[in-house]
Amino acid sequence: MFGIRYLKAPATTYVLQYRGGQVRRRGTGLAFFYFSPWSMIVQVPTSTIDVPFAFTEVTADFQDVTVQGNVTFRIAEPETLTTMLDYTVDGNGRHLSDDPSKLNERMVHSTQASARSAIQSQTLREVLVGSGKLSGGILKSLRETATLTQLGIEVLDVNIVSVKATPEIATAMQAEAREQLLREADEAIGARRNAAVEMERKIRENELKTERLVAEKEQEVREAEMKADIAVEEQRASLVEMQAANRRKESEAQGAALQALLAPVQSVDWRVLLAMQGGDSNMLISSAFEQLAGNAEKIGQLSITPDLLESLLRRKTDD
Repeated sequence: MFGIRYLKAPATTYVLQYRGGQVRRRGTGLAFFYFSPWSMIVQVPTSTIDVPFAFTEVTADFQDVTVQGNVTFRIAEPETLTTMLDYTVDGNGRHLSDDPSKLNERMVHSTQASARSAIQSQTLREVLVGSGKLSGGILKSLRETATLTQLGIEVLDVNIVSVKATPEIATAMQAEAREQLLREADEAIGARRNAAVEMERKIRENELKTERLVAEKEQEVREAEMKADIAVEEQRASLVEMQAANRRKESEAQGAALQALLAPVQSVDWRVLLAMQGGDSNMLISSAFEQLAGNAEKIGQLSITPDLLESLLRRKTDD
């Protein structure tokens, strides 16, 4: 009514009231009455703004890659921004120019420029697997962009939602990756088989080593037994030799004793010895006749009476 209006701005909106070319009010969350014919109201949002982006760039190996994501920023210096862009609103709070929407476009363009420098320095494979590195590079580049700094804009974060190659390249890379996985699987199978063979070889070597040790121990036992047997036989041989020597000495002693016993009678005639021992009378008579026969040439005449002959025959019959 009569051009008097009431403004109540939220806490995330920075408000400037110009009147007569001078700033009369400034700040966030203001509420006041103003006379619209004499006043100009500028409203700048200070809350965070998310701007989505999607663009295609070329990698270092000349492959197209599509990057999708969003950049988060806020207007840290509203008054600095209003000196370059028009944020004036009408009585209903609508901006009178399209500069606010152009700010989002500028942010997308700056993001694409920062991404281009990062993508062109990497290969397609590096870009596809390094989205975190890419987003960090874009964020750092945006914060160092002079245009955004001059506008009073603070870039908070850059999120990469997806990084995709062209369908043909993606199919080829998937096939290559599949082949690589198959090769790795085959290599893993071969490695397991080789490990099994190696393990079996080690087990066999251990078995052979054990068998060799057992054989060596058995050989040592046999050698020890043989040495023991040899020692026993040597002791037995020594014992036999000692026993033989003892028997020989005993025989020699017995022979010496017998010789000493027989020495006195060695010169005595055996017939005398036989007679001394009370030998057989027939044997004595026979021996006497034998001596007579042996000395027949010395005997002139020998008379054997019938009584003597009868006596000898009778003794023979009695025997």
